[in-house]
Amino acid sequence: MILHAYLARRFVTNFAGVALSLGVVLALIELIDKLGDFPDRPVGDVLGLVALKMPWANYEILPLVVILASVALFLRLARSSELVVVRASGRSALGGLMAPVAVTLVLGLLAVAVGNPIVAATSKRDHDLSNRYRGIETAALAVAAEGLWLRQGDADGQTVIFAERASADLGTLHAPTFVEFAPDGAPARRISAASARLGAGAWHLEDVKIWTLDRGSNPEAEAQRMSALELPSDLTQDRILDSFGRPRYIPVWDLPGFIAQLEAAGFSARRYAVWFQSELARPVFLVALVLMSAAFTIGHVRGANVGLRVLTAVIVG
Repeated sequence: MILHAYLARRFVTNFAGVALSLGVVLALIELIDKLGDFPDRPVGDVLGLVALKMPWANYEILPLVVILASVALFLRLARSSELVVVRASGRSALGGLMAPVAVTLVLGLLAVAVGNPIVAATSKRDHDLSNRYRGIETAALAVAAEGLWLRQGDADGQTVIFAERASADLGTLHAPTFVEFAPDGAPARRISAASARLGAGAWHLEDVKIWTLDRGSNPEAEAQRMSALELPSDLTQDRILDSFGRPRYIPVWDLPGFIAQLEAAGFSARRYAVWFQSELARPVFLVALVLMSAAFTIGHVRGANVGLRVLTAVIVG
């Protein structure tokens, strides 16, 4: 028990040192990058963006931190002949891996259960603030059981879009309805179509029916039918996907409900399901990295090709 506690403490120390070192480097790189992206913003705003980006940056390099911490631990144990002492006491080298593996499993579980929601919240906030500083309006989007709702706007007013279904990339809407509102908020036109495809600067509608919603008029009597119609739009697929919520913007605890809601509305939830499964597997993946690092570095350091073995462990991991 004392041996396991000692090895666990050594691994945690290495992990903290590697994480801190890489975190400082990433923060400096991110600061330079943000200063280049927002040269006119106050330094406080830029530092705020860097602080919001760091949880995701550290979360993303967590496997690398585990590999480097494991390599450092096993090399130091071999260099100081502590592994020889462990074996001489009647314990196997694999038995000495129990402590690093247990610590890594706990760290992985904490990263997913606690770190993931923090990363999701800060990443979404960083994305929204960056778009605001760039002057990019985020498309309003909502998913309900009956379908998909979108909103776009310009100087001529707002347009609310409803679609029963959409393609996986949200570039094509099926059975959409467009309701255009004047600047004063009064409804101006209602447009329904068989499909709407988002192109460069416009929606391309097919099999269109248009109702004019002027006061005192009979919309159905004056309705028009067209085989095709183009409606100007400043939306892009990337903006819609961003407002839809990238998988990393959604906490892991909320992903099952979000996936079920998407599937109930008839939308593809594949990328969210893949992300969810990868997050569930993260603790086991980190444990596998520890075992892989041990396989390459647990031998005698006086042997040949130590540097090559370390490099191989990092590359393979």
